[in-house]
Amino acid sequence: MKKLQQGFTLIELMIVVAIIGILAAIAVPAYQDYTIRSRVSEAASLAGAVRTAMDVAYSEGYKLGSIPTTPASLNISASTSYNSKYVTKVGYTAAGLITVTLHTLKELGNASAKSVVYSPTSNAGNLRWSVKGTVPTKYRPKN
Repeated sequence: MKKLQQGFTLIELMIVVAIIGILAAIAVPAYQDYTIRSRVSEAASLAGAVRTAMDVAYSEGYKLGSIPTTPASLNISASTSYNSKYVTKVGYTAAGLITVTLHTLKELGNASAKSVVYSPTSNAGNLRWSVKGTVPTKYRPKN
């Protein structure tokens, strides 16, 4: 009686290893970008408090059509600055720009020590926010 061959050949195993290697080469950089983007999104969370305060003050008719930018007009302390694991500080200027500065950390990759800037424009009685800054575009939070 002839014995049937069982198992995989060496070439079949090598093909499987090559396919896994190719998939890993694509997936690892995509995963790293995803994790950096999720860390940078902390900037949007911390800027949200100041954005909300500015939105409320503007919609309640603060000096008709002007954007509230002083701590008193936002009902927050002048020394208030939010910070967290990835965010150094949140500041705002007289032009209404909210600047979120990120820490210098290895896990932030190309976004390390960069900033996200929110700028308001009036839009039919509401504020519309645009996002710019020195953080690479692929990591920046959306509007």
